[in-house]
Order: sequence, then C-alpha cells, then structure tokens
Amino acid sequence: MVINRWNSAIQNALKKTRGLNDVVVTWSRPSDAAHGDIATPVALQIAKQVGAKPVEIAQELLTSLQGQPGVEKVEIAGPGYINVWLSPEGHLERLQSSIVASEAIAERKEAPVIVEYSQPNIAKPLGVHHLIGTVVGQATANLYQHAGYKVIRWNYIGDWGTQFGKLAVAYEKWGGKKSVKDHTIDELLALYVRFHDEVEKDASLEEQGREAFRALESGDKTLRTFWADVVAVTKASLADVYSRLHVRFDLDLGESFYEDKMAPVLAEGKKKAVFTEGEGGALIVQFPEDKNMPPYLVLKGDGATLYSTRDLAQMRYRIDTYNPQEILIFTDIAQKLHFEQLVETCVMLGWELPRFQNVLFGRMRFADSSMSTRKGNILSLEQVLQEGVARAAKVIADRGEAIQTDDADALAEMMGVGALVYGILSQNRKQEIVFDWEKMLSFEGNSAPYLQYTHARACSVLRKAEMETVALPKKAEALSAHERDVVNTLVGFADALQQARKEHMPHILANYLYALCQSYNAFYNADPILTAQGTTRDLRLALTSLTAKVLRCGAELLTLRMPDRM
Repeated sequence: MVINRWNSAIQNALKKTRGLNDVVVTWSRPSDAAHGDIATPVALQIAKQVGAKPVEIAQELLTSLQGQPGVEKVEIAGPGYINVWLSPEGHLERLQSSIVASEAIAERKEAPVIVEYSQPNIAKPLGVHHLIGTVVGQATANLYQHAGYKVIRWNYIGDWGTQFGKLAVAYEKWGGKKSVKDHTIDELLALYVRFHDEVEKDASLEEQGREAFRALESGDKTLRTFWADVVAVTKASLADVYSRLHVRFDLDLGESFYEDKMAPVLAEGKKKAVFTEGEGGALIVQFPEDKNMPPYLVLKGDGATLYSTRDLAQMRYRIDTYNPQEILIFTDIAQKLHFEQLVETCVMLGWELPRFQNVLFGRMRFADSSMSTRKGNILSLEQVLQEGVARAAKVIADRGEAIQTDDADALAEMMGVGALVYGILSQNRKQEIVFDWEKMLSFEGNSAPYLQYTHARACSVLRKAEMETVALPKKAEALSAHERDVVNTLVGFADALQQARKEHMPHILANYLYALCQSYNAFYNADPILTAQGTTRDLRLALTSLTAKVLRCGAELLTLRMPDRM
C-alpha cells in the first residue's frame, strides 16, 4: 500500500542521515483540507532524540517523499509537520483499505475472547436501563468477530438467589390457581413487587423468603419445578426483545449453572487461608491494606451463597473450560468495586488470569422527565421499543411522499429500534447517557435515521445507474474538493473499527459513520454523479457504492439495519 512505501522511504532516509532504525511513522488526516490529505509529525517526534531542529529533519524527509508513487505534493508546515497531497492514483490505492475493512476477517485459530453483557434478572422484564450494556456489549463483540477473533457472547443471567425465595412465597400467597407457566413476565414482576410492599406490614416475610431459597438450594422438588418454570417464562420474553435489537448470545449460562461448582472454590479458599471466618460464621476475604478495599463476603453465616461466590466459580469455570485470551464484562459503574474485589481475590488464590476488563458504562438520564421510573414501576425496554416504532411511524407519515418505501411498517421498525440503539451507541459509554427521543429520531443530526437515509440515497443513485455495486476505476482525473473529502473519510474506516474495538467504545465507530454521511451528502449535493462523463462518472459511482458498503457494514456492527429505499 502507498502508506507502507512512504514509511519505508522515511525510515530509509532516517537510517541514512540520522542513524536511526525502525522509527515508527504515524499519519493522520489534517483537520483543514488546505493542509493536505495526510500528515505526519515524525520530524517533531524524533528531533530531541537526534539533537536537530524539526524543520531540518522535515526538509530531509520531504526530499525522500517527493517523487514517490501516489504523491502529488509535499510541504512542511508549522514547526515541522510534513503535509502530503495525494495524486488521483494515490487516492485510488488508499481506498483499497476501505474495501478490505468492510469485509470480515476469517476467524483465527486461537483462544477465544469472552464478552459478557446484558445480565438480566429472571422474573423481571428487561428495563430500559439494560439497553446500554446490552447494545454496547453486542457491538463490541461484533467488532471483535469482524476483526477475526473467536468470540463467545455470554449472557450471565441472574437466575439464582434469595429473590427466588421471595417470589416463591409471593406466588404461594397471591398467585392464585394459575400455573407459573401461564403467567406473563409482568405478572411475575407484580408478585415480586407485592412481596416487598407486604414486607412493610409483615417483616416475617423476609425470613420466609430466605427459608424458601435455602430449601431451593437444598433441592426441594416443588421449588425446583417452580424455579424452572419461572426461568422458561422469562427466557421466552427475553428472546423477543433481543430479536428486535439484533442481539444474540452463544451462551446464556446463569448463576444457577454454578450451583455445584462453588463448593470446590470455597474449599480452596479456606485451604489457602484466603477465605477467613467473619461475623456470624460468614466467610470473607480480607485484602491487604494497600488495596484499600473493604472485606469481600463470599458465604453468608447461614451457609447461603452469594453473587460473589458464583462469580468466583464462574471465573474458574471459564478459565478451565475455554482458556480465553481475554474476558470482557460490561456493567454499569456501580459494579466497579465488586469486580476489583473479584479480581484481587483470584490473584490471592494464585489463579492465572487472562486479560480481564470490567468495561464500565454510565447511568442513563432521560431528557423527558416523565420517563423516569417510580418504585415498582420498571420502564420496560419492550415498551420503549414500541414507543420508538410508533414515533418513527408518525415521522414517516408526516413526511409523506418525501419518504419512499414499499413497507412502511418494516421501515418504522428499522428507524424506531435503530434510533433507540444508535442514540445510546453514539454517546461515550463512560459518561452519563442521555435518552432524548427528539434527537434520536432527527433526520438532520447524528442519528440512525440520518445514517439510514444517507445509505438509501446512495442505493438510489446506484439503482438509477442500473448498477448494484461499482468497482474502483483504475485511473481517475484530478479530484474535486468534495471527492477528496469523501475519499479521505472512507480511508479512515479501518482505523475507526480498530480504535472502537480496542477501546471498547462503539461511539467512535458511530461518530465515524456520521462524518462519512456528512461528507457523502456534501459531495452528493455539490458534484453531479449520474450526469458526469467518462472516468469522472466512474469514480463518483464507485465512491457512492463504497460509501453504501461501508455504511451498511459499520451500521450492522452497531446492530442497526439499513434500508435500500427511504
């Protein structure tokens, strides 16, 4: 590729004139197109090392780049930046990287990456707050798979714990004669909420709930059947929502899976004196003072296990069974201390861990305060999806003939669900996530409808040209300013994919796609495409085709669906 040749030319020049070997040369796109297509600060970066002025080094490197294939002009800017303008041939060669980046790499034969996300609780519908971790985790898993990694998408379901004892008591007292299997997920939630309301009048219910869970853990057949039915009802409800979100998992092993795997871990911890007796006969982990962490409870005094017990068993199981190269667990910021304690406990046990990261995300805030939840009133994700589709349908109807579609219902589903998902993924996960319907459904801002409309526009151009895809021409005339901008944006796709994956930040990819839409639409409005002639028409159709391909690829990695007509 053209950049590799330039890197070699610069490295050879530095070796010859400065005696340097294997200098890493980085390139970036100037913020102002007047400063060229691509630039490198390498002269500034090595100036101190070689004891020379950056401008002097830059002048030497300028000479090495002049006349290189793909170079049209080279200039020195500011204190020592090297700015390069590409020839038409150079632009065409660089565009190959976008074509390569839009194709998934075949899965490599190596240890897998485990990506855990969503983590719903049984007997409760997915709440809107689950959306962040679910779609950020799915998008990240997609990015890893696209890059050739073997990925295990894992939904760690909360299907064990005292809440089942409470629900069992509630069902026994207020469930009526209807079988568990005939209950909806909302009816099960209502029973759970009622239990907590009744506790305020009768505190003895709490002990009844704990006793029921102890009986469940001990193998009570009636309670085991009850538990299995509740899990089945919940999973059926989850499957519908996940399908609409284009979210999928390879495994949904929940907390209950580790029921028979906790005892060996507890025994190991006691044998190694990592687990010591705390108040009331509980087992705890006491961390070194320099870790500045409170004790970690791994077994209650009454012998009941906890989330921490199951997480330790899960870590051991994942290491032994899959030998992963990396484990990513997506949770909100409230889980930070738990995972710090978990990892430190594993270290104290002497376990050899893979690369591990608790990928944290911020809490959700609603721009519309009426969407906030109250006690016992979970704002379900399914309700929000329905709201999004209904709003999208109204947008489609209001725009009338400006929207072209053969199936308004299918388009409303794409827009409404896409708007919701993209509205989350386009924000930095580390910050507070703002849920704002108006921005999410806008056709003009950084939104799913804007991306979808741009993709449909590019597809429309290709239909009118009676072409599905267009290959890059072998030659091109001098590029217009808008053509250059589209090219220079397209060639950033590979870097956006890599950065979004490495940093587990899907908003990097989302913002890249938004920039590509802006670039393409400016080009579309300024430069005739279908009426252009010769190689100019060939290039513009090829840029249209590649833009559509990159938009579709990037959007689908973010779980969005892109219409061909809109």
